[in-house]
Amino acid sequence: MRFNDGFWLLKGGVKPAFGLQVVQATPDNDGYNLHVSTKPIRHRGDTLAGPVLSIRVHSPTEGVIGVKINHFKHSDPTPNIALFPDDPPVPSVSLSKGEKEWSVTTGQLTAQITENPYTISFKSPTRTLTSAGYKHQAIYDVPYKWTLRSASNNSCLMTDFSSNPTPGTPPEFVRYVHSELNLSPGELIYGLGEQFGAFVKNGQSVSVWNQDGGTSSEQAYKCVPFYITNRNYGVFINHPGEVEVEVGSEKVSRVGVSVAGESLEYFIIYGEKPLDILERYTRITGRPALLPTWTFGLWLSTSFLTSYDEKTVSGFLQGMQDRNCPVRVFHLDCFWMKQYEWCSFTFDPDHFPDPKAYLAEIKRKYGVKICVWINPYVSQLSPIFQEAVEGGYLIKRKDGSPWQWDLWQPGLGVVDITNPKAKKWYADKLDALVDLGVDTFKTDFGERIPHANVVFHDGSDPIRMHNTYSVLYNELVFELLERRLGKGEAVVFARSATAGGQRFPVHWGGDCESTFEAMAETLRGGLSLTLSGFAFTSHDIGGFEGHPPPQIYHRWVAYGLFSSHSRLHGSMSYRVPWQYGEEAAEYMARFLNAKHRLMPYLYQLALQGNAVGHPMQRAMFLEFPEDRTTHYLDRQYMLGHSLLVAPVFVPSDEESEYYIPAGRWTSFFHPERTIVGPQWVKEIVPLDEIPVWVRPGTVLCLGPEGIGRPDYNFAENLEVYVFELSEGQVVNAEVPTGTDKDIAGIVTAECKRGEVIVKVTGDLNLTSVKLALGGRVHDGIKEGKEV
Repeated sequence: MRFNDGFWLLKGGVKPAFGLQVVQATPDNDGYNLHVSTKPIRHRGDTLAGPVLSIRVHSPTEGVIGVKINHFKHSDPTPNIALFPDDPPVPSVSLSKGEKEWSVTTGQLTAQITENPYTISFKSPTRTLTSAGYKHQAIYDVPYKWTLRSASNNSCLMTDFSSNPTPGTPPEFVRYVHSELNLSPGELIYGLGEQFGAFVKNGQSVSVWNQDGGTSSEQAYKCVPFYITNRNYGVFINHPGEVEVEVGSEKVSRVGVSVAGESLEYFIIYGEKPLDILERYTRITGRPALLPTWTFGLWLSTSFLTSYDEKTVSGFLQGMQDRNCPVRVFHLDCFWMKQYEWCSFTFDPDHFPDPKAYLAEIKRKYGVKICVWINPYVSQLSPIFQEAVEGGYLIKRKDGSPWQWDLWQPGLGVVDITNPKAKKWYADKLDALVDLGVDTFKTDFGERIPHANVVFHDGSDPIRMHNTYSVLYNELVFELLERRLGKGEAVVFARSATAGGQRFPVHWGGDCESTFEAMAETLRGGLSLTLSGFAFTSHDIGGFEGHPPPQIYHRWVAYGLFSSHSRLHGSMSYRVPWQYGEEAAEYMARFLNAKHRLMPYLYQLALQGNAVGHPMQRAMFLEFPEDRTTHYLDRQYMLGHSLLVAPVFVPSDEESEYYIPAGRWTSFFHPERTIVGPQWVKEIVPLDEIPVWVRPGTVLCLGPEGIGRPDYNFAENLEVYVFELSEGQVVNAEVPTGTDKDIAGIVTAECKRGEVIVKVTGDLNLTSVKLALGGRVHDGIKEGKEV
């Protein structure tokens, strides 16, 4: 929210009350409770009238300091973001008091508070990270007309009156709590969820408010009130409703954060390295779940508006098998149910007269898992709609009638996820599908949740529920699958999320066009998401809308198979490779085989994501924070610590460009080729290639050639490659079993006096160990012997 007219003046009618002076500071176990006046206090008379802000500065866990600003204090509204749902906090705090200042220290982070003027500076051992300076914290009363730019108020003004009764008289003013933090020269901001615009958020106004707007606008499906900087800290705004963030936009050297209401809380999260920040953030909001190995294989969809008949499906699965592109998950999109009836949770009998037998047959014949499309909406033409109305399972208007509209499905209602009986009713429908042989669900939608003139069963504030709904919806489905299939076997394919949603993966990027531009949008969105606490990300290979030209399809397949999760899906056209030329299947087979072989490495990354919140696909600056060039890169990424992936966004006759950081890097597909960075690379990349470079000092364990699936025993038949070790360097590669969190063994490589010694501990079966050095590959070594 923007309150100013330029830097000096306020917009007409805006009434501020700035926090100016600490008039009382009371310590407790983990911080200080401050009373901050909004006018200068010179004598007792100045204490009469006017707001006093109650501000709490405290540390909930090591390396994190929270600031909570309250105006009118009353019982906290619901829902709230769940804090520390998986790992407990790590208390570590010390307090100190000076003559006119107070300090809160936790680990290497200190908040220094001054009395008059009231300020807070956040410091590491070496510098001031950021600060809330004079007049940086305030409450504002804003004329209602100025608030209409906010996403939540704009969507109250929908012209489709079937969706909402005409709103009552709007208030004259809306109150906001606002806080600003300084932006230092050269400081960059990233994250805020899956944002498809510019990767670096400086200069942007971002509304943390989920909307169904595709990948080509400022709207986003997965808005997260967390941003990370290139200055050793991140900021988590602990608010589940709309959060408006001005990133150097209203005031070019500050980040302003505003929420409507009476309270705002944020946490400064310190990290010596960017990954440390994500580790602490996911401790607060939750770790990504560990996914089964089969989810990392190829997902194939029927597409959306296409034919799902048995002959077509069997032909696709057989064709993929015949072309060495084995499908691991087969997805049936919306029309597995009858048109106009979404959701009925019933297979269309005209196309699937015996769904249980049909699913069992394709699972047996093609070795696939089955995914079906669902959403949390119920059409009034669905045979279960009246059941939902009579049970009180839908979100209601204030007059007690179900909230309905005609967008997407006729007269649809939305399941009230806060009603325990509605949750059980919905879960029972999914239970029946699992009985038929369904293994996972594509949990689509969940963004267009009504918030004006509605009531929830548990009394939740509809504004706060709008984003939160996505987490509760996916949690319900994920936990149903855990209960039915076992812990470690659950996965959803979700579109909507917010803070905490990373606990219920996987999430894909939504509806993109079939263009190079949309492919780049998808990558920017995915990198922003993985900078917001999410370990996994996916997208519709080839794009969703339109029919991709073959060259775009080829490039997107390569990028998709070097993503954490890989799905072929479109809208009105299929994405099986032979639709784009038989050579497309050859290219896909090569990249899919590479992904299968990389599973010992990839699954270890998934274990790290579950343990400490590190993402699989990483923006370059996460791994190379000291290399300033990497801070702006958004068309390439690190797949874990060791692999640099540079998708190609141009046709085969144009040059692609990417950046190689310092050191001698080795081509994954052509180990005889090396590049010494730092340098920019310009090259024409053939359609059957994607630049993938192995970081120097890597031990990479590969599964057997042609294994044909992602779920196998990772400890058997391993090929070990050691890349460019420097003198004295010792590198370990842990090899997971692939069936749980256990490690089957460790491969250790050490360069000592010009020799490389490789040792193996644990129960590993190696077929070969090879040393890639200076563009040559040496092989034939044995455990404990020199290369």
